[in-house]
Amino acid sequence: MKRVALVRGVRYAYRLVPGGEPCLFLHGFTGAGDVFLPVLERLAGLGCRPCAILPDLLGHGASDVPDDAGRYSMDETVRDLDALLEELRIPSCQVVGYSMGGRVALAFAIAHPERVRALVLESASPGIEDASEREARRREDDALADEIEARGLEWFVSEWERRPIFATHEALPEEEKARQRAIRLSGSARGYAQSLRGLGTGRQPSYWGALGRLRMPVALVTGALDAKFTGMAKRMQSRLQNAVHVAIESAGHTPHLEQPDRFATWLAQFFSSQGRLH
Repeated sequence: MKRVALVRGVRYAYRLVPGGEPCLFLHGFTGAGDVFLPVLERLAGLGCRPCAILPDLLGHGASDVPDDAGRYSMDETVRDLDALLEELRIPSCQVVGYSMGGRVALAFAIAHPERVRALVLESASPGIEDASEREARRREDDALADEIEARGLEWFVSEWERRPIFATHEALPEEEKARQRAIRLSGSARGYAQSLRGLGTGRQPSYWGALGRLRMPVALVTGALDAKFTGMAKRMQSRLQNAVHVAIESAGHTPHLEQPDRFATWLAQFFSSQGRLH
């Protein structure tokens, strides 16, 4: 059952799965914390049972949808997560983030390195370095946000699922496709639009220059079929002090969905190599 925490004036829905050392899991755009439940089941089968914190980020799942788009910004989201961990009395933890959640996880690690024991970034980006490209992306995000509100949730979810980056999802079992669609439909058009306006890639600062400051172990996970993010991960690895990269075979942008056994096995091995989560 999901819990609700009042965090800095807004309500965050989250699951807390009992276990050993704490691990914060951050979902991608149109997702919710529940996307990671199958990963936790597989980790448990491998003898790896973290105390998992699975929040729904603002505008997603059962969390609040504030009217102010600025409330979704990266800085505000990082403050929220810091406050949520304080509420749960968790001084430090592992952090796993996928895509948008990976961007948030990276920002959190940069802002609060003392809270992050190890960091896993799946199909994640440090942002857009070039200011003009970042501004162009911001305009694209804002235009899409307006269209989402004008055309509605079901239109957007269908449109989102047809994006080329998710072409490899055609090979997913029908049951998994239905589960993902249900999670996406648990959000709202307004929530996704506001998230884009506040937390889209076009509004996030570039963190490329900050990568070298991170000292904790960092794992970069991509799908081997996702050429863009695999190339980006290799570039990130060259700037990080203590990073490993794995490209999971037969997977695109969502290795945790497309190759869940391989993803969970690799995640368990990474944390085991750090002496964590067992």
